[in-house]
Amino acid sequence: MTQALKTFGVIGGGAWGTAIAQMLCRDGQDVTLWCLEAEVADAINSAHENTVFLPGVPLKPALRATTSLADLYNLDALFAVAPAQHTRSTLAALKGHIASGTPVVLCSKGIELSTGKFMTEVLADALPEASPAVMSGPSFAIDVAKGLPTAVTLAVEDESIGSELIQAISTPTFRPYLASDLLGAEIGGAVKNVLAIACGIALGKGLGRSAHAALIARGSAEMTRLALAMGADRETMSGLSGLGDLVLTCSSETSRNMSCGLALGRGESLDSILGARNAVTEGVATAPVLRRLASEHDVDMPICASVAAIITGEISVDDAIMTLLMRPNKAEGVEA
Repeated sequence: MTQALKTFGVIGGGAWGTAIAQMLCRDGQDVTLWCLEAEVADAINSAHENTVFLPGVPLKPALRATTSLADLYNLDALFAVAPAQHTRSTLAALKGHIASGTPVVLCSKGIELSTGKFMTEVLADALPEASPAVMSGPSFAIDVAKGLPTAVTLAVEDESIGSELIQAISTPTFRPYLASDLLGAEIGGAVKNVLAIACGIALGKGLGRSAHAALIARGSAEMTRLALAMGADRETMSGLSGLGDLVLTCSSETSRNMSCGLALGRGESLDSILGARNAVTEGVATAPVLRRLASEHDVDMPICASVAAIITGEISVDDAIMTLLMRPNKAEGVEA
């Protein structure tokens, strides 16, 4: 690319999409946020607040919201923040309306349930003319929207595009670190959501902080095993989009996935938990397809498999915990 990126579209008016749009909105940059819900777009444009998904956070007046994907045509770069299970349909609607090589930064952390594909693969199917990037790391939406210090991984195939994206999104309080391992960044973002459900269950059942820490450590080993089996880099799993995101998501009730696990551990049904929410809990859809991917690659992921079995109703929380505790003793390590 020969000129700086100036016009941006953000696909998805939830908390994370709104936070990214807020972060992008600065002097010299024009940002349009696409929202599915008209009331969300209206509130952002009139009251400068996402009253549904990010209440109480003042948004910059220059941020413009829309319910028409046509308003995202022919922009310099797009940030795809729709839930993973809806990413394909939203991207497909832009077919023919972006220039070849336009950066599309994938920000949803999940795996497509129907195909087992990560978001980079979905993008290749829906918008093959786009230049893919993945942004992932320990980043709660409310922190980013408020301008609190945050660091993420920005994995990009084309280094020159990566440098332009870094220049466009970097601020003193939002620090993207450039990387090239897109698959590793996606694996970290997807797996940590499932592990956060497991950590929430453990705390919801009153199993204590020792069990919680053990789940994070052994969950990190599961994440790394899958990443290596699929050709990702080990270093990515110890970085911001791996260990960093895992620790954050597994350690705070602000995480939708951990709070879902807490409720499951306390005896609430999955249907009642999800029915009371207006935002997507990505780990619920990811767990079954993650178990399938692990089997296809001959990778042992007992914690993630247990979460999948709980989600699909194959096993109770108590029986899943007992099954994990009764596993044979092994030497510690990623391979174990």
